Amino acid sequence: MSKQAVILAGGKGTRLRPYTVSLPKPLMPIGEYPILEIVIRQLAASGYEKVTMAVNHQANIIKAFFQDGERWGIDITYSLENKPLSTMGPLKLIPDLPECFLVMNGDVLSNLDYGAFLDNHAKDGGLFTISASSREDKVDYGVLSSDASGILTGFEEKPVNSYLVSMGVYALNRAVLDFIPENTAFGFDDLMYELLRQAKQVRVIPHDGYWLDIGRPDDYERAIEDFDKYDFLGGAHSE
Repeated sequence: MSKQAVILAGGKGTRLRPYTVSLPKPLMPIGEYPILEIVIRQLAASGYEKVTMAVNHQANIIKAFFQDGERWGIDITYSLENKPLSTMGPLKLIPDLPECFLVMNGDVLSNLDYGAFLDNHAKDGGLFTISASSREDKVDYGVLSSDASGILTGFEEKPVNSYLVSMGVYALNRAVLDFIPENTAFGFDDLMYELLRQAKQVRVIPHDGYWLDIGRPDDYERAIEDFDKYDFLGGAHSE
């Protein structure tokens, strides 16, 4: 199966200011490379032949850096939004998407096998697959439960809540486009609500490896610290 990916790289990166005042968020450096170059290298190594970057904010800088992708052995094209379309809206602007394709945010640092993820989605024959990461929140207090009259009914000392979150990496069947309106800001959340409303099956696959997005300054700084601790590029950290 010929592999194609859409990378969402049109955001303004407002949560990452002041870093993103002069640079678009996908070009923020992690180790030796911009975060989006790490993604491109990973996709090329995973068998992807074509990437379409959905761009808007500072699009010319991103296009000047990546050009046609020849440097990484992958065909890169661009889809320019004339207005912000959120995360799923830009897909309606991209012609000739294949039967199955990958969609991901341009600020994801992960060791997910992107090739196997898309292959599994295609084999499953599903409509939409989400790659998910486990997260935990620890409550630093004793949690009380009481009834309507104020009588204690339960107690838990510093509980830990575990849950799955979306990694911003998705595998889609082209039929998903039928659920996305034209020329309208339409996010991942909007699409999930719509698919649930119509009782369409969405698959969730937990990833037990590394995942981090660099949307906030503390996450960005952590990504810089973690880059050399994990093998994101198969040991190839230089030209």
